[in-house]
Amino acid sequence: MKSFSFPPFSSDQSNVLILGTMPGLKSLELNQYYGHNQNNFWKFLFPILNEDFSNDYETRKALLQKNNIAIWDVLQFCDRVGSLDSAIKNEIANDFESFLNEHPNITTILFNGQKAAAFFKKYVTLEKSYQLITLPSSSPANASQSFESKLTEWKVINSLTNNRTDI
Repeated sequence: MKSFSFPPFSSDQSNVLILGTMPGLKSLELNQYYGHNQNNFWKFLFPILNEDFSNDYETRKALLQKNNIAIWDVLQFCDRVGSLDSAIKNEIANDFESFLNEHPNITTILFNGQKAAAFFKKYVTLEKSYQLITLPSSSPANASQSFESKLTEWKVINSLTNNRTDI
């Protein structure tokens, strides 16, 4: 099955970029980043950013906007049956050179899992220096760590956003 990523969600003020690999089937069906209700992405971000959890997608996007966080995927296109990153074939990366030139405030790039980091390193050459941090995948398929352990690693976001709050 041919899969295409979503456009990036960002603002001119974004200073942190969180990159997944490619939206899963449920996210594509809902046309929402991290749309699968078992994915922990939003369950991590709301408490880290000291906000009450919401299932409303507009509220979720507002949370990112308020905290100057951009999200996107490393891959623009791939062939994949199902939602597992291990099934990705014939991948093409997004145009990070243009995106990062258009978003000069971004200084940190976070990878939502090892596969996102690996595809980025395989296809992307950066012209300037960025802080690169690989976080444990928020996917329900990543069962090697507990929710609490992953959440602890994701808390690095708190120190990176312009609207820092302590939790």
